[in-house]
Amino acid sequence: MSDNAKWYVIHTYSGYENKVAATIEKAVENRKLHDLIHTVKVPMETVVEIKDNSRKEVERKLFPGYVLLKMVMTDESWHVVRNTRGVTGFVGPSSKPVPLTDAEVDALGVEKREISLQYSVGDNVKVCDGPLDGFIGLVEDIQLDKNKVSIVVSMFGRETPVELELDQVEPIS
Repeated sequence: MSDNAKWYVIHTYSGYENKVAATIEKAVENRKLHDLIHTVKVPMETVVEIKDNSRKEVERKLFPGYVLLKMVMTDESWHVVRNTRGVTGFVGPSSKPVPLTDAEVDALGVEKREISLQYSVGDNVKVCDGPLDGFIGLVEDIQLDKNKVSIVVSMFGRETPVELELDQVEPIS
């Protein structure tokens, strides 16, 4: 069943996001619905605020009034979420739940995927996707947090630095 789990967005009263998330998690525990409702998240960001000449890091909600859920949509799971105090409904037409697409989930950064690289800085790699498909380059920098790799390719007799996605290059075997 966990293969059918998708990310959904629920709308809550403003300021009740954490309370709604905690209530849903408690309901999952009490009713043993771990196989239906997997993850409940309130997306947060860390922001530096400067007040009275002092810097302070503050956690701020990315989407006030919304909570993200990874769940298998069934009548039971819908009922548990929809009847939670503080929930006004699922995001979608006429409160019909619409799951987020994979691209939306990636853009939100709610789900971290493990990335295993077969190359490292200083290795020769081949570009396997995009306009430079087939070019060979040398890895200069890898930024796992941004999903980027910087390589230097030889184009028209010149060394040209290029920034690509991690999965756009592969090691030369």
